[in-house]
Amino acid sequence: MKMLLKDGKTKVLTLSYDDGVVQDIRLIEIMNKYGLKGTFNINSGLYLPEDAVREKFYGRLKLSEAKKLYINSGHEVAVHSYTHPFLQNLDTAEIIYEITEDRKAIEDHYGKITRGMAYPMGTYNEKVVDILDKCHIAYARTVKSTYTFEFPENWLTLHPTCHHKYEKLEELIKKFVETPSRGNRAEMFYLWGHSYEFDLDNNWNIIEKFAEYAGGHEHIWYATNIEIYDYVKAYESLQTSYDKKIIHNPTNVDIWIEVRDVVYCVKAGETINI
Repeated sequence: MKMLLKDGKTKVLTLSYDDGVVQDIRLIEIMNKYGLKGTFNINSGLYLPEDAVREKFYGRLKLSEAKKLYINSGHEVAVHSYTHPFLQNLDTAEIIYEITEDRKAIEDHYGKITRGMAYPMGTYNEKVVDILDKCHIAYARTVKSTYTFEFPENWLTLHPTCHHKYEKLEELIKKFVETPSRGNRAEMFYLWGHSYEFDLDNNWNIIEKFAEYAGGHEHIWYATNIEIYDYVKAYESLQTSYDKKIIHNPTNVDIWIEVRDVVYCVKAGETINI
């Protein structure tokens, strides 16, 4: 039984960008233009003060700007810690504070349950991962590139495919788009970075070119990080008979599968015989 994705698609693409900076405005415009979706990881203790005068198009967003940008954008807002410390250098209480304060503020500001995260500085240890689990964080993105299209074994150490400055990005996304998925699962391309890097490096053309090429493909699902997590977990919850001919979906998510080259949709709460 092969895991397919929403509407029977064989691949999913997502983006993840950190810190909640002004350049996210331009990035979201590009993403929306080409139909890409992603997750923006916010330090809610580091918004630019509302009365601050911004002299140039740079730096953190004000809370009012962030609300205008992210609410109803179709993109996910996730935890990035309250003040962006090296979490592994903190004691238990401080780690809990950084995670829970950021989550509470994000949920208050954006009006949605927040269950995802990206590690500040990309660093963590076993203690941090254990605390995230106890704080009911569903997934946490690292900065360790896999250069592959695989789903994570542990969602609390979710390694992305690559950073947008990867020198072989064009080659890698072409391989993802044009090569059929193999094995018993669909495939995921996960791009990450900071949008301010496009200004620092004067290379907005990288994300423009990537989005134009990667967007608009019928076999690709464009989704946020949490949408992908929830779908994969729902697939993993499917119940089957011993001979695999009866399949029950106990979740509230419609799931697509492929069995012996035939595609089935197992609707939420449905049992099918194949």
